[in-house]
Amino acid sequence: MSPAKTNATDRIIIHGGRVIDPANRIDDRVDVFIANGRIVAVGTVPDGFGPAKKIDATGCIVCPGLVDLCARVREPGQEHKATIASESIAAATGGITTLCCPPDTDPVVETPADIELIRLRAETSGKTRIVTLGALTRGLGGEQLSEMAALKHAGCVGVSNAMHPLVNTLVQRRALEYAATFDLTVFLYANDHALSANGCAHEGKVATRMGMQGIPEAAETAAVARDLALIEQTGIRAHFCRLTTGRAVHMVARAQFDGLPITADVAIPYLYLTEIDVSDFDSNCHVIPPLRTTEDRQRLRDALQGGILKALCSDHQPHEPDAKLGPFPSTEPGISGLDTLLPLGLRLVEENAIELGDLIHRLTAGPAAILGLPAGTLSIDAPADVCIFNPELAWQLEPGSMKSHGHNTPFMNWQLKGRVTHTLLAGHVVHSL
Repeated sequence: MSPAKTNATDRIIIHGGRVIDPANRIDDRVDVFIANGRIVAVGTVPDGFGPAKKIDATGCIVCPGLVDLCARVREPGQEHKATIASESIAAATGGITTLCCPPDTDPVVETPADIELIRLRAETSGKTRIVTLGALTRGLGGEQLSEMAALKHAGCVGVSNAMHPLVNTLVQRRALEYAATFDLTVFLYANDHALSANGCAHEGKVATRMGMQGIPEAAETAAVARDLALIEQTGIRAHFCRLTTGRAVHMVARAQFDGLPITADVAIPYLYLTEIDVSDFDSNCHVIPPLRTTEDRQRLRDALQGGILKALCSDHQPHEPDAKLGPFPSTEPGISGLDTLLPLGLRLVEENAIELGDLIHRLTAGPAAILGLPAGTLSIDAPADVCIFNPELAWQLEPGSMKSHGHNTPFMNWQLKGRVTHTLLAGHVVHSL
């Protein structure tokens, strides 16, 4: 349907903002025109557009809706921690219009029915899109391959065994080969489970002084080396999830240079926190993989800026309060991150760790390309998923300001800048200040 034939109520003009769309190399003060839930023009008003609702974005940045590569919405199976409804609201408030859910729910995402359940509940919520990764092996048990053909047909955007180990490298090779048959991206968590064992902190001076079992750098680098060898052998398209060490990033960069079809991402807490932050036994800093060294943090920042790491994600893991009580090693790992993804990213810009356009690319077009989704762009006829934020609006992260059901974050009480004023999903305003 052309814009001239649409109802005025279907039309939106976003006026007066600075539009940043890295996928189309746009960084300019222009208007964005939306009709029937899609982008119809950027800059020049289309013929016959007529009356429309106007959103004043003066002083704000207009960009594609954010795409989060990893967010555990805890449903189905762990609704006491969070629900799709609660986390969808948190996502919309943070300007995130697409979430990718790993397969380690309960039950595991390994059938078309599991995928359909999550899709329908997200649709009912109406606040954000949720796409899913399917299980690489049945029940994530690491032995028998899943029905990948059925998973792809049902709409999963890739396959993964999440943080669960595979029995051996032969099973992994067969799984990669089978995924390649269906042109599925395999999402890999680089972790040698024998080396990481029951560790809870980075193996180093801090963990030794605190008497905590450490997880060595080699738990990640050994796994990356193994995975790279199998990727080269099978020719599979693969993505490394949440790298934490500078050496692993260097190995991935070398493999990318050599032409392997691989990508990688980093979770934003690892760009701020280090092993030093666990020295007071703050369970909100208990994450797996663990927080690494100051040098690793800097090398991760450099790799994000340089494009080796194609995406920045929240690695959202909401917990109920009891999950973070008790001795540090016995608490459940993970940080609630949807509320802070964008403002912490903007803080990187303020610290000159990354350019604003590059940050937006790592939060939009970069992850969308990894997932193979038509998102993260303001291209003509693309879904009108839009984030409008005021980069100068200061606020403090407090329990009352968080929309996620999980308040487990080490960034509580931080002074942040950057607040989303409007989030549009398929042309519908799903959040406004």
